[in-house]
Amino acid sequence: MWSWFQRLFKQTDSEAEAIPPMKKYLIAGLGNIGPEYAKTRHNIGFKVLDAFAESRVFTFESKRLGDLGNVRIKGRSIYCLKPSTYMNRSGKAVQYWMEKENIPLENLLIITDDLNLPFGTLRLKTKGSDGGHNGLKDIQQVLGTTAYARFRFGIGDEFSKGRQVDYVLGEWDETESEKLPERLDRSVALLESFVLAGPKITMNQYNGT
Repeated sequence: MWSWFQRLFKQTDSEAEAIPPMKKYLIAGLGNIGPEYAKTRHNIGFKVLDAFAESRVFTFESKRLGDLGNVRIKGRSIYCLKPSTYMNRSGKAVQYWMEKENIPLENLLIITDDLNLPFGTLRLKTKGSDGGHNGLKDIQQVLGTTAYARFRFGIGDEFSKGRQVDYVLGEWDETESEKLPERLDRSVALLESFVLAGPKITMNQYNGT
């Protein structure tokens, strides 16, 4: 009888070892906290994650250095972070949650706005410069690398000379607001593709669309 129990538990342990650990991802949407920033172009990172949460029916909770949500999709555990450190100090929150959840650099994705892309244009890259974006600049400095994936959402550059800050921190105009829901749906699809299909396939399918 005892040998039968030993075989039973030995088999269970073996089967457990055969199950690969769940892959973890961190998707951080950049933005600024507070109601005065909620509808601004600069907060598109937050807005994309809110759309993702609505699509996958999960919620965010206030945690250390940000609001955090978690959803599991086909063997992947996806942590979604909206840093509460403000845009220019995003790196601290990203680094903390990467280390806490033991998430590898290749499974990190940052969502940010981009003035150099027309409104609604999506672009995923696996590395690159900060492009003058203060959030990306801080993440680069804290992590000590530019080799992390970033999803840039185009906000256009329809502003006059010297009005860049006002434009970035301004709210979407009527035309943009009408088109935004479809662009957010497309962005959610990009996030899921990044996790399930990988960056290469996702770039081929979504970049420039």
